[in-house]
Amino acid sequence: MTEVEESESGTPSRRSLLGWGGAGLALGAVAAGGTVAAVRSGDDMDPAAAETGAAVAFHGAHQSGIATPVQDRLHFAAFDVQTDDRAEFVQMLKDWTAAARRMTAGKAVGDGAYGGLAEAPPDDTGEALGLKPSRLTLTIGFGPSLFKKFGLADQRPEALVELPQFAGENLDRNRSDGDLCIQACADDPQVAVHAIRNLARIGFGKVVIRWSQLGFGKTSSTTPDAQTPRNLMGFKDGTRNIAGTETARLKKYVWAEGPDWMSGGSYLVARRIRMHIETWDRTSLQEQEDIFGRDKGEGAPVGKAKERDKPFLKAMLPDAHVRLAHPDSNQGSTILRRGYSFTDGTDGLGRLEAGLFFLAYQKDVRDGFIRIQRHLATDALNEYIQHVGSAVFAVPPGVRDKDDWWGSTLFSKEA
Repeated sequence: MTEVEESESGTPSRRSLLGWGGAGLALGAVAAGGTVAAVRSGDDMDPAAAETGAAVAFHGAHQSGIATPVQDRLHFAAFDVQTDDRAEFVQMLKDWTAAARRMTAGKAVGDGAYGGLAEAPPDDTGEALGLKPSRLTLTIGFGPSLFKKFGLADQRPEALVELPQFAGENLDRNRSDGDLCIQACADDPQVAVHAIRNLARIGFGKVVIRWSQLGFGKTSSTTPDAQTPRNLMGFKDGTRNIAGTETARLKKYVWAEGPDWMSGGSYLVARRIRMHIETWDRTSLQEQEDIFGRDKGEGAPVGKAKERDKPFLKAMLPDAHVRLAHPDSNQGSTILRRGYSFTDGTDGLGRLEAGLFFLAYQKDVRDGFIRIQRHLATDALNEYIQHVGSAVFAVPPGVRDKDDWWGSTLFSKEA
């Protein structure tokens, strides 16, 4: 936790190809009523977009799902690569892109969930039939381990570093790392889950899901004019987050500039943070506010009246979360957050398995998350949280047009 401030022409149908890829299977989302108008993916999106279930534009210089207004639901999945055939993997990326392009527009992949060949599995699982696009965005990232495959070692960016061990973390390797990831965000949880399910099936035999995470209740916003969301501890989170309309800050802190294949991309850190909420719930209000450095009602910094008043860091306790995480305490380090709350049943000891699934985008992990997290070693909040899952990914630039595909800037290079 940190306070940071078109139906695609030319797609083969099941009748002509019996699906995509070596498994001969593909599936996609079906929405009612044909074409859905796409809206812009930046933070200047029409505020009514979420209400209308509008589609977010898939093509652009940057991938959607980063500076895009944060949706209400998340399904995040990390994958391990099973194939050692570069051409087969590249074809899967192209198939994934075609499927993502159509799903984000609310269209079916292939022939849909019914009406095709009775002897073959349908191209679509059908659980999204009749649902709107719900501002679905799909964002892909490549993990450090992917660059050990397919002759990519010399293409690994310097900024894509393995995260060091941080004080107090207790990482579950079954919920960490991955060769690549897909972040699915939408206002309807079924739309987000359906998208991951589609991509996993299209990738059958080439990739396998290593771990995944569902999220609800966004805990940060890229639309600062909207109400700041609260985390499961009841505090407003991400007051100083970068807005999707802040072109200069996005360029300075989020969009990568090199190597060439990463220009316009970003670097993603994903952390599963367990909250000891039962202990937190027995902590006095005064102590809770001292730990964060903000009041719980308005969200104002210590000694201030309004949430967005500039904090006076020295008025806070030395180990207050806001004071330690603030850019002024970290040589200006700033990241863009897209976090979500989660609850995953209980831990077998009568305690909720709940917390924050933290997602942070930045220009360079070394100057962003790593610097901030090291400074949080003395954070008073550490008594109530623990980082239990971790991954880092290079997120390539956006898909430019209908002929482009995820990872083309990397995989178009000679092996």
